[in-house]
Amino acid sequence: MTLTADASPGLKAPRAARPKGASFDPIFQALCFSAATALLAALGGVIVTLAIGGWPAFQAMGLGFITSSEWNPVTDVYGAAGPLVGTILTAALALAFSLPVAFGVAIFLVEFCPTVLRRPIGTAVELLAGIPSIVYGMWGLFVFAPFFANHVQMPLMMAAPPGSLMEKLVTGIPNGTGILAAAIILAIMILPFMAAMLRELLLTVPPQVRESAYGLGATRLEVVSSVTLPYVRSGAIGAVMLGLGRALGETMAVTFIIGNSHGFPASIFDSGSTIASTIANEFTEATSVAHTSSLLALGLMLFVITFAVLGLARLLIGRSQH
Repeated sequence: MTLTADASPGLKAPRAARPKGASFDPIFQALCFSAATALLAALGGVIVTLAIGGWPAFQAMGLGFITSSEWNPVTDVYGAAGPLVGTILTAALALAFSLPVAFGVAIFLVEFCPTVLRRPIGTAVELLAGIPSIVYGMWGLFVFAPFFANHVQMPLMMAAPPGSLMEKLVTGIPNGTGILAAAIILAIMILPFMAAMLRELLLTVPPQVRESAYGLGATRLEVVSSVTLPYVRSGAIGAVMLGLGRALGETMAVTFIIGNSHGFPASIFDSGSTIASTIANEFTEATSVAHTSSLLALGLMLFVITFAVLGLARLLIGRSQH
């Protein structure tokens, strides 16, 4: 029924009913707008700060700052190629190691795990995802590195034929640190994070979808490969890219185990560095303007790489949804 002002002459029209608490809607909208604006302002502030701080390094060394691997604070010559290659290499290896295991853990918890064990194991995976990275770094240095040196590095180096490609690939100092060790620690660190996210995604698949596939005679492998994984494809891409983003920006765990050498790694066992580990190691000791500016420029490059990875994730998700 529609109420009008002239429906009953001489009587005031009744006020339209308003939901309880409707007067708080503008306040709630203003708070949400402020939160979003504050986030964008903080992000813009970070970008501007890094760009202004790192500009002297780009101005002094030009393109050589990106292509050169020479990093010498004594002579104030800085090249970011070594940390840049180390960042991309360790993150890519970590993703290659952790991705199949993360999918396996998530699929087991959702599809095959007994109901009694599903919740405790799932909770344990979530707890592992919350462990600080410095704990992984200390464990990597004091526990993993000696084991890796004695049981992986030394046997492979001794087994490599002299002059072969394998010898060049595994050459280095067998002390348990280096590019491959850092990548394995990174893989262990991001594995619970990705497994927990993939598990939550698989749990969103409606039971009717699986039951329909089983009703048509599909096996569990066929249900997983043809029904559940395609159903969560978009979210899975996002989860993987978030894991890669975390590996790219990881600092303390890598600083403990990578060896912290600024040159190009000559083998998978050679020492190296990442952008984050270089900044963590040297920022407090940087005294010259060129040194500080170079570290800020490294931070800007890491920001751009991470932004590109997340942008690629959004692009892949958009194509998948389409």
